[in-house]
This record gives sequence, C-alpha cells and structure tokens, in this order.
Amino acid sequence: MTSTTTTTTTATDTTTDGFTAAERDAIKERAREVKASARRGSRASKADDVAAVLDKIAGMQESDRVMAERLHAVITASAPELAPKLWYGMPSYAKDGKIVCFFQSAEKFSTRYATFGFSDRANFDDGAMWPVSYALTELTADDEARIGALVKKAVG
Repeated sequence: MTSTTTTTTTATDTTTDGFTAAERDAIKERAREVKASARRGSRASKADDVAAVLDKIAGMQESDRVMAERLHAVITASAPELAPKLWYGMPSYAKDGKIVCFFQSAEKFSTRYATFGFSDRANFDDGAMWPVSYALTELTADDEARIGALVKKAVG
C-alpha cells in the first residue's frame, strides 16, 4: 500500500502530491463550478455568470479588486463577444464556451503579483514563442490600453 507524502513549507502552503493547499482549493472551486453549471443546464444564463464574476471580484482584497474591476471593464469593452465566467474560482472570459483570458489575484495563491493571462484559444501565435501571461502590481491607463489591444487580438 502506498501512502501520500505531505511536506509543509509554510503554515498556509502545505503540498500534497505537488499541489499547495491554495491549488487544491482552486481545483475544488472548479469542480463546484462545473457541477453548478450542470445543475443549471439549459437554465444557465449569461447574467448568472456575470453576477458570479462580479461577486468574486467584489470579495477580493482591495488591490486585487481594483485591478479586477478595471480589467473587467477593459475586457468587456474591448471584446463584448467574450462571456464572463468563473474558472478555478477566478474571473475569466470565454468565447463559444472556451476560456480566452483570465485574471488570477495575488491573494489567491499568496504571490507578490496578480496575473492576467491568455489560454491557448487566444490568437497570439507568432513564431515559436510568444507571451501569454502578464504580472500585474497595478494598472495604468497605458496598461489598460495595451490589455485592450491584446484582448482584441486574442479574439480576432
């Protein structure tokens, strides 16, 4: 019989099979999202998903919340065809049900910066290498313009 080894790195960062407690929580959140969506079935509405994303953003710590609110506004203005939805407990934006971009708060995984990223559904292919994830510590007007352009390219 095989046993699972648990290593403690900090009081809040316990790993089991390579996943931290925060990562395991995110996986559980994703399972709840999938189950909730299946329960709603055809009754699922875009309004429900938008409300869930806005509720999640409202519950973030201030620095993450401010960035997430601005990102939500930029993304929905730049690509209204993207549908907000939760993905691993974080705000994301999907086209035809597939995630294109997402925000990950710094607080969620106890990191020094938040992340704005794109999935493989984003139309960024440029040679053999291109960026798909960006560290955020704050958002300036220039950053918002750049993100808006990236989102437009991602769905184009």
